[in-house]
Amino acid sequence: MGRLSPLGRVGLWLANLAALAFLVLPLLPVVLGAVQSEKSLQADVRALLPRQTTLANFRLVLSGGATRGPIFEQVSYLPKSIERFPAAFLNSMVVAASVALLTLALAALSAYTVARLDIRWVRAVVSLSLVARLLPLIVLMVPLYVLFRRYGLLNSLSGVVLAEVGFLLPYAILILVPYFASLPGELEDAARIDGCTRFAAFWRIVLPLAAPGLAACATIVFILSWHELLIPLIVVSRPEAMTLPVVLAGLVSDYFVFFTLMMAICLLGLAPTLLLVLLLQKYVVRGLVAGALKG
Repeated sequence: MGRLSPLGRVGLWLANLAALAFLVLPLLPVVLGAVQSEKSLQADVRALLPRQTTLANFRLVLSGGATRGPIFEQVSYLPKSIERFPAAFLNSMVVAASVALLTLALAALSAYTVARLDIRWVRAVVSLSLVARLLPLIVLMVPLYVLFRRYGLLNSLSGVVLAEVGFLLPYAILILVPYFASLPGELEDAARIDGCTRFAAFWRIVLPLAAPGLAACATIVFILSWHELLIPLIVVSRPEAMTLPVVLAGLVSDYFVFFTLMMAICLLGLAPTLLLVLLLQKYVVRGLVAGALKG
């Protein structure tokens, strides 16, 4: 492959800079809004920089409303969503971690079956499940609600986990099938010749080799589950079981919109997914590239 000319390198640098700006610039107003008071923000919404900065919004949110802040210059009350933030953050963490683990376990077995075993009906079922996911999620909420009410799964985190696993499983299989297909089958065949069962070869040989693909899949599923709003909004009405997106939506009231608190919660909610991506970035990129090349 030939080296790029100086003009080509400049063009590539500008393209990367434009892509980075496209991703980062939308976060800038959120950061600037989270570090100023509501009164300062509404005084001049077109100002590029805040007149004064404060971390009171973060303290108020993290304390569940126990710490008073400059928001009381505008209102005399706080929405219940602020009080529910610590519990909602923990609920989102439990739900997202559970969904990622369960989805990864089921998707790994299914994707291995599709990639390694030539079973016609299995491929047909997987294709049908992917086609079913093309339906808008809101269309499936009514039957989901009726089904969960019948089996007592409403107003519980287990119901949210079960619903999200069902909706995210086809995506996870779609991610993992090309990666499992890209792994060399000779190592697995050698292990089976040495006496390993198919499951033992899958557990001892295939899964360690598929670690980058599994990390990429788990990261994507965790992020999708963490930011999911519709399923917990429909399944859960009990305040103790609400997740972070539901609490964030509750900051929009009939009389007042708590912009600075919403921005603070957005940044706090972004932190776990951003940390996860930074920690697993190498494995995520390697897994997605390997699967894409094979697919």
